[in-house]
This record gives sequence, C-alpha cells and structure tokens, in this order.
Amino acid sequence: MRFAAPAAIALVLASAAAAQSAPPGPTPNSLASSRVFPFNQMTAKTSPNGAIGRNVFTGTLATGEAIAVHETVQPAGATPNQPHRIQHSEVIVVQQGTVEFFHDGKTERAGPGGVIYVAFGTLHTLKNVGDGPAQYVVIQIGGDTKK
Repeated sequence: MRFAAPAAIALVLASAAAAQSAPPGPTPNSLASSRVFPFNQMTAKTSPNGAIGRNVFTGTLATGEAIAVHETVQPAGATPNQPHRIQHSEVIVVQQGTVEFFHDGKTERAGPGGVIYVAFGTLHTLKNVGDGPAQYVVIQIGGDTKK
C-alpha cells in the first residue's frame, strides 16, 4: 500500500502531460445553438469570373446532417462555373436576377423568389441570364458539403 500513492500521482502526472501535448479537440459546432450570422462578418471572395461569394456557415445539425450555406452574387455576362457533380443535395434560393439552371440535359429559369433543388450527384451549373447581377443563397445538405 505504501507505493499506491506515488503510483497514482505518477499516473495523474503522465495523463496531464499527455493532455498538454495532445492536439486540440474538434472545433465547436457553430450550429449547436440558434444564432444570427451577420452579413458584415462574412468574408467576401471574388472568383476568376467576377462572382463574389460569402460562406455563411458549415456545421452539423442536431439531427446529424452536414450542412453548409453560402451566398453568391454573379455579375451579368459572367462565365458560369463549369458543370459539376455534387456529393450532397442543394437548395438554391434566388434573391435577385434571373438564372438558368442546367441539369440532367434540361435548362430551366428561376427569378427572384424562385427555388432550385439540386439532387445528390446531379451534373449542373447556374448561369446569370439577366441584365444585372444574380444573387442567390445555396444551402448544401448531407454528403460532402465542402465541395
């Protein structure tokens, strides 16, 4: 019994040292509670075609789905992104302008207030076909929301 206390102390010290040298834990989930994401705190990034994008958030819902939200303003006449496949589902809400949604061999138009659904794996692109900027919010759900 005489050696039990020093052994216990050595175990605690070893655990503390390991905790100090361990990499930091996962970042807190920005969606753990309700909140506002102020527009002026979203960093704007301009893409080669002149579109301006702002990431709103990326996280995991309490029900387990991965989710990411970003906003894009595509100038009139901008070259759209190349058609691409997504490994998640998307809901796109058009706030301003008119866009053409190319998908599954079809072309459909959406204007302000229009909602576009992009199914998992769909080869698609959006093109601004209006005279002014097209602004829309993309909500990515499930799968790989980092693409």
